[in-house]
Amino acid sequence: MTTVPAVAADGSRITLATADVDGLRSALRGELIGSDHGAYETARRVWNGNVDRRPALIARSTGVADVQQAVNFARTHRLALSVRGGGHSAPGYGTNDGGVVLDLSAMKGIRVDPVARTVRAEGGVLWRELDHETQAFGLATTGGTVSNTGIAGLTLGGGLGWLMGKHGLTVDNLISADVVTADGQFRKASATDNPDLFWALRGGGGNFGVVTSFEYRLHPVTQVLGGLVLYPLDQAREVLRFYRDFCRTLPDEAEAYTGLLTSPDGKPVSALILGYNGPIEEGTKVLAPARQFGKPLADLVGPVPYRVRQTMLDEGNAVHGLHRYWRSAFTEQISDKLI
Repeated sequence: MTTVPAVAADGSRITLATADVDGLRSALRGELIGSDHGAYETARRVWNGNVDRRPALIARSTGVADVQQAVNFARTHRLALSVRGGGHSAPGYGTNDGGVVLDLSAMKGIRVDPVARTVRAEGGVLWRELDHETQAFGLATTGGTVSNTGIAGLTLGGGLGWLMGKHGLTVDNLISADVVTADGQFRKASATDNPDLFWALRGGGGNFGVVTSFEYRLHPVTQVLGGLVLYPLDQAREVLRFYRDFCRTLPDEAEAYTGLLTSPDGKPVSALILGYNGPIEEGTKVLAPARQFGKPLADLVGPVPYRVRQTMLDEGNAVHGLHRYWRSAFTEQISDKLI
């Protein structure tokens, strides 16, 4: 094969000279995977099995130099470029058809400074991996509600998590980021270095460059209160009304969510998902009204290490390749009419 079929960023079909592809391959320390590679079918897959795309090339980067090479190659050849951290994007932003996927999953470096209470982690790190290192020092930062998401996508999208009531969103805890911008240049972004870029990164997704590492502020977090209270599905309306009123009473240390889930025995249930980041005795009192409401099927709330709290919802989210369909809507209030 003397050429490699590809798709340009504008959607037009183009071909890449094999010599150019081989040049990129030799310039990378990591692996370059094309459609004729034995690992291609596995390498192109992402968390959501409903996303079935076939990039022309997958560049598995091992460091900043690899990222720069891949970015420059994509720009020179006018190729679509997608960046994959954890690959957990529901709509599949970490992949494309016919372009280049820059796969950061091999970039796993993590360094905790327990004195300064900061951590720097590379773009391929998952939240469970970050928590593993920070919890060795009794520290954590806001990071998702399941443990298998990548730090990169979640951070650049804002970053919800169990600690956000007390410590803010993930981006509120972002101190700095190392970025390779579209011109292939390496830049540091912080409140003092490239502050406009830093502002844009905090919620702007992957639109402003490839973040190769993140520096976060950490907080003392060890034992927390967390778990689910499950109710029969026919009590869902009553649970939602209670939830609406209960949330108005909660302090910053507490969190509460509600949803319709499938129980371990396969039955649909209504659930309150509760937590408290603070003294256990205090949290027990704060969450007591929710645990005493109605006639629950099960009360699974209790004191757990923070890392366990982070994995409580993994079972329904951790399996890669399941076909998932997501839709979202926002409402200013949970009215009786909405319920």
